[in-house]
Amino acid sequence: MKHALLLVPTTLILLAAAAGWGCAQRGTDATAPATGSTTITADSDRMTWWREARFGMFIHWGVYSVPAGMWNGKTTGGASEWLMESLHVPTSAYVNFADGFTAASYEPEVWARLAKRAGMKYVVITSRHHDGFCLWDSAASEWDVMASPAKRDLLAPLATAVRAEGLKFGLYYSILDWRHPDYEPRRAWNDRPEWNGGPGYRPDFAGRFVPYVHAQVAEIIKAYDPAVLWFDGEWENSWTTPLGRALYDDVRKQSPGIIVNNRVGKSRDDMAGLTKPGEQPLGDFCTPEQEVPATGLPGVDWETCMTMNDSWGYKASDKNFKSADQIVRTLCDIASKGGNFLLNIGPRPDGTIPQESVERLTEVGRWMAVNGDSIDGTTASPFKTLSWGRATQKGSTLNLIVFDWPADGKLELAGLKTAVRSARVVSLDKMKRTPTPELTEQGVTISSLGPRPSGLGATPVVVRVELEGEPRVITPPPPAIGRDALGGFTLSAGAAETEGARIKLQGKGATENLGFWTSSSDKAVWTIANPTAGEYRAEVELSCIKSDAGCAFEVALGKSVARGTVPSTGSWNAYTTVTVSGLRVTADAPTLRLEVRAAPGTTLKGGLMNLRQVRLIRSN
Repeated sequence: MKHALLLVPTTLILLAAAAGWGCAQRGTDATAPATGSTTITADSDRMTWWREARFGMFIHWGVYSVPAGMWNGKTTGGASEWLMESLHVPTSAYVNFADGFTAASYEPEVWARLAKRAGMKYVVITSRHHDGFCLWDSAASEWDVMASPAKRDLLAPLATAVRAEGLKFGLYYSILDWRHPDYEPRRAWNDRPEWNGGPGYRPDFAGRFVPYVHAQVAEIIKAYDPAVLWFDGEWENSWTTPLGRALYDDVRKQSPGIIVNNRVGKSRDDMAGLTKPGEQPLGDFCTPEQEVPATGLPGVDWETCMTMNDSWGYKASDKNFKSADQIVRTLCDIASKGGNFLLNIGPRPDGTIPQESVERLTEVGRWMAVNGDSIDGTTASPFKTLSWGRATQKGSTLNLIVFDWPADGKLELAGLKTAVRSARVVSLDKMKRTPTPELTEQGVTISSLGPRPSGLGATPVVVRVELEGEPRVITPPPPAIGRDALGGFTLSAGAAETEGARIKLQGKGATENLGFWTSSSDKAVWTIANPTAGEYRAEVELSCIKSDAGCAFEVALGKSVARGTVPSTGSWNAYTTVTVSGLRVTADAPTLRLEVRAAPGTTLKGGLMNLRQVRLIRSN
């Protein structure tokens, strides 16, 4: 049956935000609960399974799967679940899509079995997305599954099926609600606010919408006892840090063992999913979206969520599916950096899963059946970089995940100081292989690998190495860069050390540059050898699109700092040189550190720059 809007009063605990960075860090009570809350740190038992899981299934399913990305002869340029916003579909028209949401072929056992066979350990489904449509019979709203031909709770049978497969069940919930009459800012195309109040209805975000959110969250916690509550839609100005804190605290009191992501509050740094510098962390884990942090996030729990094609919800025209090999490599990359991978599927309105998704998950499952131990329950690689692939660790076991099989049959593990007991190639290959480990001054060399095992496509091959103890890796600092032929210092992108979660080296050869510079805390760093006292200028070769240009950046040479402005070069592939003068070295030194970074207080519009190289030239 349908229900009238029920407003349940909720005590909102308003807490002042304190300065901080990052999501909940391991070993600290980064959530700082309010008085009366149950205090559980991020290192409590509730996080143990999640840290070992590494791989999960995200499911975006709702009324938006009915138009499948198209309305009124127009195809949305973005993801299908954003159709109501991107094409400004009036509420009075959008609600009619519910008539096509049948779930007629919905088989939750099939979904759960697919996740299990793919090697996934948990499932998170959208209980409600930004259009406000609920997949359960909500006592707080009539805009739910009972208003569609499905006419039944769709979450409970999936929760049962997922748990029957030994997996954890989680729920996504959007704070944003385009349809709700009390949500603000209200869209001009929300043309039916009177449905819940009559003509001249005035939205009341604080008095009615916020209690509505609390009421629905309480419903799904009580009904489904999710292991994870995955919030989203918190970015608009109407939702505030105190509101996020109050909701988090309310959730924590109802379910002390639940895991909550950082999107419950306002501290998320856009798609990077981390916490903005200076913001109070809130939640148990960070949520990078459609990207993998370049260097991982030591000591911080994080999960990359990613689409299998380009849309989260079902979009009939979107056939840009990632290959199974790409998915496996992304999973390996994420696990090697200590994160989790939440991979999305978008079922059709009848509940069937697109064949492209089924095929890819089946292929991923075949790889995981052989190599799952190199992902499940592992920790991040002890190596900063490996030229041939990635690595994960489990106690005294190293899993060498080889993307590029060495032509000479050797894998170099530079800096590894722990003796090797044994090594073996993990694959279905029938060839007998006896890799030979050798401890050298530079580290360990695994040789006699032979040719790459056949029949595996481009998927990585795992070499499992058993050590005498936990790996001890000493990474030598990069060599200081000496003077070039002209007497200056040429600092290439490839020679830089990067600091930060997002900046990374991209391209090869002449196109090599530092990109994805979308966090103001990221830096590019070089060490130069034997600089002499005097005045210097830095010639920074960079590119930037027009919409992102105009940000201030700094070049720091030791304690000396000079500032420049990033101009528009027309595209990310068109470079120009910006000269920054006034750098000073006060005395001859054996080495000196040079940094390029965003100037303090700079808010990036998108990316700071793509950086190809810096030439440091003495001016006198």
